[in-house]
Amino acid sequence: MTARPFTFDTVFDGDGEVLVAAPLRTRRTYTADEVEALRGQAFRDGEAAALASADTQRANALAEITLAMKVGLSALAQAAHDHRTGSAELALSAARRIADAALDRFPHAPVTAALETLAREIETAPRLVVRTGSSDPALGEELEEAARAAGFAGQIVVRPEPGPTRAAFVLEWGDGKAAFDPAAAAERVASALHDALAAEGLHAESLDLTSHGAA
Repeated sequence: MTARPFTFDTVFDGDGEVLVAAPLRTRRTYTADEVEALRGQAFRDGEAAALASADTQRANALAEITLAMKVGLSALAQAAHDHRTGSAELALSAARRIADAALDRFPHAPVTAALETLAREIETAPRLVVRTGSSDPALGEELEEAARAAGFAGQIVVRPEPGPTRAAFVLEWGDGKAAFDPAAAAERVASALHDALAAEGLHAESLDLTSHGAA
């Protein structure tokens, strides 16, 4: 048997100070219970990491979906606005054609309707002057008939004058005056329609995605 000198793991000096520290020993064996506990802890750590990664991926996916929905809805809103604007323009054009056809068929209807509407304003006036671009002699007869129906007993004077548009007229009595120009009226309607569409913008189709994202 070969003799082997004994060595101490830790060496102290005379004052008790450590000169040589014992080396750390690496544990190489574990009991079955310790192995099972380590395995369970590793599984739980891995599961927690996987769930955290899945939550992050889900949050990122939801953010991308929400962004895509916003972009898509913005495009739909613009398309709906363009469609509404086009529909309004089409309706306005159709209304103008109908109005033109009505004026062709009944050119004196606006002025006779105005006389009936203003009956209470002109009933005490001794004379009513009608300035119009129409030179149709039948206009005077229609105005006389409308005046009698409205209870106006004064004199009606028709003065044909070149007007900017057909069916335009000016009524004058005493201190009162009324005028109508179909072209100017159509322009005012078109301007009001365009202003309303511009003010509305895309707000009619705006959607709040907060509730959708929360769901």
